[in-house]
Amino acid sequence: MRLLLQFPEGLKRKALEYADAYRREGHQVYFSASPCFGACDLPLEEARLLNADKIIHFGHSKFIKNDLDIPVEYVEVHYGVDISSLNLVLPELSQYNIIALATTVQHIHQLQEIKKFFSEKGKKFLTGKGTFASYEGQVLGCDPGAVLSVSKDADAILFIGDGLFHPLAINSEKPVFVFNPYSKQLTQINDKIERLRKKRKGTLNAALSSDSFGILVSTKPGQFNLKTAEKIKKDLDGKGKKAEILIANTFDPLSIQNFYNSFDCFISTACPRISDDGGQFGKPVMDLALYSEFIKLI
Repeated sequence: MRLLLQFPEGLKRKALEYADAYRREGHQVYFSASPCFGACDLPLEEARLLNADKIIHFGHSKFIKNDLDIPVEYVEVHYGVDISSLNLVLPELSQYNIIALATTVQHIHQLQEIKKFFSEKGKKFLTGKGTFASYEGQVLGCDPGAVLSVSKDADAILFIGDGLFHPLAINSEKPVFVFNPYSKQLTQINDKIERLRKKRKGTLNAALSSDSFGILVSTKPGQFNLKTAEKIKKDLDGKGKKAEILIANTFDPLSIQNFYNSFDCFISTACPRISDDGGQFGKPVMDLALYSEFIKLI
């Protein structure tokens, strides 16, 4: 088979190891060198040009549920958490009885073991399932619903994993803690979440004084929302605003800045986390949730 292998940035250093295994099985192997931002971001165009029989996407759980013209195999990559290291979080969490628990696909295979550990320490942990997540307790950068769905019944939230991209999506008033299983550090991130809230409020205020809007549509298979973009344009046109649809696979801030004098504000129908990097675009960027607030106010 002709295989196109795709890796997120952190796994590309191990790409050759995986390729050798497929070659030993008799497959012809190619690599996607394009940036990969998640399970929603598949190299379909590259695969079509290669006439590939299959895309093998590493590092994420299945995200796109509908059939594509090229088969996609998702290969999860798991890393073990030293369960005994979780003792380090107990002093900080001692004042909380019920805790909402979340992690990424890298550690989801140990979720029940983690819950058992805390249960034996007298803690009650809750887990929920998000809209796009494959597993209970799994948080995606664009879908924190797994933890938010149960956080209302919890005293605090604990995310287990490295980095802040995933836990910063947890927009909750409850105390939010991140335990990095590699550095063995526990950090409360409510101050960072609050900074994002203030940034969103500033974006909304800027949008309310804007007259022209660039509506961003990504061609990535898990982000393509043309119908939504067309409805937004129609709504804005009806409000006397100027709106145009901009289409790209990946939105490069430098390229978008070339439209600097054309638009006062951008609206992303693609990944909602693009709005976190709005400063790089030179103009405010609303995601769909913030746009829903905006359209009610104009």
